[in-house]
Amino acid sequence: MSGSLAPVGWGQSEQAMWAAYRRGEWYAGGPDIRAEAIRRLLLAPPPAEPGHLARLRLEGVRVTGRLDLAEAHVEGTLKFRDCRFERAPHLEGASLGALELRDCEVPGVSAAGVSIGWKWELTGCRLTGPLNLSGADIGGTLRLTDSELDGGVDLRDASVQGSVDLRASTLRVPRGTALRGNRLRVGGDLDCRGGLVAEGAVDLCDARLGGGALFEGATLSRADGPALRAHGIDVGAEFDCRGGFTAHGRISLSNITVRSRISFDDAVIDVPAGQPALTCRRTVAAELDLGTREPVHGTVDLSHTRVTVLRAAPGRGPRALRLEGAVYDTLLPQLPAAQRLPLLAGDPEGFTPQPYERLAAVYRQHGRDADARTVLLAKQRRLRGTLARPGRVWSALQDITVGYGYQPLRAVWWLVAMMLTGTLLFSTWPPRPVEAGKGPHFQAAIYTFDLLLPLVDFGQEQAYASRGPLQWAAVALVCLGWLLATTAAAGANRMLRRAD
Repeated sequence: MSGSLAPVGWGQSEQAMWAAYRRGEWYAGGPDIRAEAIRRLLLAPPPAEPGHLARLRLEGVRVTGRLDLAEAHVEGTLKFRDCRFERAPHLEGASLGALELRDCEVPGVSAAGVSIGWKWELTGCRLTGPLNLSGADIGGTLRLTDSELDGGVDLRDASVQGSVDLRASTLRVPRGTALRGNRLRVGGDLDCRGGLVAEGAVDLCDARLGGGALFEGATLSRADGPALRAHGIDVGAEFDCRGGFTAHGRISLSNITVRSRISFDDAVIDVPAGQPALTCRRTVAAELDLGTREPVHGTVDLSHTRVTVLRAAPGRGPRALRLEGAVYDTLLPQLPAAQRLPLLAGDPEGFTPQPYERLAAVYRQHGRDADARTVLLAKQRRLRGTLARPGRVWSALQDITVGYGYQPLRAVWWLVAMMLTGTLLFSTWPPRPVEAGKGPHFQAAIYTFDLLLPLVDFGQEQAYASRGPLQWAAVALVCLGWLLATTAAAGANRMLRRAD
């Protein structure tokens, strides 16, 4: 057989495909073509006609049998348009120049370990089985757009030098994983915008992205597990879940590093109250935006997360928020402390002091000392509920008298009130001198001052002694004085330790 002639026994359509291949032209619209014929054409290609580049271009054909190119080496770009495959192609371990499928119907593709020199493009297609690209090595871009992938996509351990584009596609594995991207390596963006729908989990654990993880406008759903799971992911740009992003199921992003921002602005996280909605523990990012379209009923966990800017507007975002160990430098929008305290009170695990101390530190960094004191006062009041009964009583007295040291003017007003009360009382019923004719002249105000301040002695308390009911009044003033002095000292000590 001459290299320019089709093999003996080939049908008319297969001979026409052979001739079109030699000229690099499209073969369109003929009857069925055997997958075996395509395989032979690619593995033992005929020479190109003079002045032409030999290429496979098929349009509007039905490929019967299984196209098996496992471990094959094929140069150039394979293009299929409006084709229907009877069985899922096998491309495991193959080395291809590029592969393009447009508007095709395919019962899945098995391509674990495939090597693509340029690009893999699948646009407007419908796959009724899984697309397995685990361990694939793609030298350019991976494009899976405007397609229905009923068996999901497996990209575990794959490496893509360019970007991965999943815009406007639908991935369906309702009770499983629609996109497996564990340990995926991408040089550019993972682009899931433009109405991507994933019925099943999206799993990106330990992936490495040189660009961003872009989920703007995507819809992810998984009723019995996480809708988005990306533990340990490293993102070179932003993790964008804004602009209509919807998750019907929890989002788990623990131990991730994002060079830019993580944004849930105008997003919807649909999880029942009391269940985890967003887990973002031990995460590092430049900015975190929790401005969801409507309040999140489930729990948002930011414990031990470090960000430069945290955005959380009242009325949006989480109702139950864990901030234990979280560190941030700026909280936006800038609001009075009274409007921020409900954010700290929603921790489902109960009271922890660190979130209050962090918020107070942020207020102090921005020169808002009054707001910082308001936050620290609220911290002490919440701490009181965790103490035993004697501790709660003592804590309440500190609150009433000096506001735990954060409202020192209270001590002054208490002192003035007791001074006036004692002066009026002892002016009306002066005490008797201890020794007649001795001691200083009685002064009701100085006598009261002597009783109130235990470390001050003007001689009045020693020279005069109250009798009967006045004695109990003197004892009360002494006790109140000691209480005032010790609580004021405790508050001053707390303020000094805070300044250090």
